[in-house]
Amino acid sequence: MIAPHGGRLVNRVVEVGERDRLLGLAPKLPKLILNAREMADVDMIAVGAMSPLEGFMGKADYDAVLATRRLKNGLPWTVPIVLAVKPGDDAAKYKEGSDVALETQDGQLLAILHVDSKWKMDKGDEARKVLRTDDKAHPGVGYLDSIGDTYLGGRMSVVNRLKYEKYNNRRLDPVETRALFKHKGWKTVAAFQTRNPIHRAHEYLTKVALEVVDGLMLHPLMGETKSDDVPADVRMQCYEALLAGYYPKDRTALAVYPQAMRYGGPSEAVLHAICRKNYGVTHFLVGRDHAGVGKYYGSYDAQKIFDEYTPAEVGINLLKFENSFWCKRTGGMASTKSSPATAEERVELSGTQVREMLRAGTIPPVEFTRPEIAQILINAMKGK
Repeated sequence: MIAPHGGRLVNRVVEVGERDRLLGLAPKLPKLILNAREMADVDMIAVGAMSPLEGFMGKADYDAVLATRRLKNGLPWTVPIVLAVKPGDDAAKYKEGSDVALETQDGQLLAILHVDSKWKMDKGDEARKVLRTDDKAHPGVGYLDSIGDTYLGGRMSVVNRLKYEKYNNRRLDPVETRALFKHKGWKTVAAFQTRNPIHRAHEYLTKVALEVVDGLMLHPLMGETKSDDVPADVRMQCYEALLAGYYPKDRTALAVYPQAMRYGGPSEAVLHAICRKNYGVTHFLVGRDHAGVGKYYGSYDAQKIFDEYTPAEVGINLLKFENSFWCKRTGGMASTKSSPATAEERVELSGTQVREMLRAGTIPPVEFTRPEIAQILINAMKGK
């Protein structure tokens, strides 16, 4: 099976004896309340989904990622995984060489951070180097504006896993997805990243992938997204309906990817690929404007960034796809690589057009989306 990034699947969940010791220590420690992104990061670090990270990045790794898009040891990495002191909090109480209790917003202890690095960050510099913009309208820049400017880094000892209310049967850790693939006999597995309901173009791409691998894992991002993105409940209904009716059951799987969305375009595409490798995935789909938002990134920038690394360094096979659509000329799904169709011969709808149709209760053309999926979205918009 494919090796995790860095060669070892990290596990930062402590054993019972150490857990008891840390639970006794925690009330005496300064505490830091995590936001939704940070809580998701803790949970992913805990089970190795972000191997080789064993905690939040220290300054050396952070500086290396911004300067070289690699960790300090040279491994490809493009997005800082960092913990910020909250605005208005007294940063002086968090000291290098000390421990900090990391808690959820409702007071649940998740982990102890063993602080070995503390520094002031430059928000504009991070935004420009990671997000390729410092435009405050970009949601990732908006996030940076909302947090403090002091970062804490260090290894974590996780004492309690983050608790989720929904989809626990779909929340498979890397050891579990790897066991699932082994059980199914899948030696090659393609993963598809999505934060939106899948329309026909996405269905086409995933089925092209299924022609060349043993299995497909739909791995929707279910962490925090923008307020105007389709809610997680609705998206999950769409995925389940699509898999039930239009995919071979013995060659597909659906699992939750708990990370929060960064909207980092090219940088986030590399992060998504690396994390999927940790889940045991061998092939990763990268389409047009992967992890993009607005007009901040070129249509295929998320594919081009992988050219900065050798295939062996990334360690996961990339399936790069161009824009796909229903082709009136050929009478089927196609892409700009395979179809001679003119723009007028393509069935393509903008997000605005689709939302207007759904709000009006109109099902978009079957060439664009499956009717069952459209009906789920219509019902959600009507509050049913």
